[in-house]
Amino acid sequence: QVQLVESGGGLVQAGGSLRLSCAASGGTSSTYAVGWFRQAPGKEREFVAVINWSGGRTEYEDSVKGRFTISRDNAKNTVYLQMNSLKPEDTAVYYCAVRLVYGSRKPYEYDYWGQGTQVTVSS
Repeated sequence: QVQLVESGGGLVQAGGSLRLSCAASGGTSSTYAVGWFRQAPGKEREFVAVINWSGGRTEYEDSVKGRFTISRDNAKNTVYLQMNSLKPEDTAVYYCAVRLVYGSRKPYEYDYWGQGTQVTVSS
């Protein structure tokens, strides 16, 4: 059983930055691939970024490429999402999730989820 706790969300003006953290505990969390997803009101949960267990492979949803960076520190069992040049359309609850195999962008293929952290970008 892996427990995930997100933090770092908040209210920021358009063009600003936030860094989200996903702290993992339990199981062998450092061997998992970790994904970030987001869900805006009235919309389905969508893929944002994913990183493999070593940090050597990453993927991003097209709308965040060049603005968001996913990274991990396995010594701290933490994955980060650095978000720069934020836009109002980035407003959502952001979730981290883990699965053993790297590469999926589908929420239902992830095994464990955090509770989410709210990101609000004002125009």
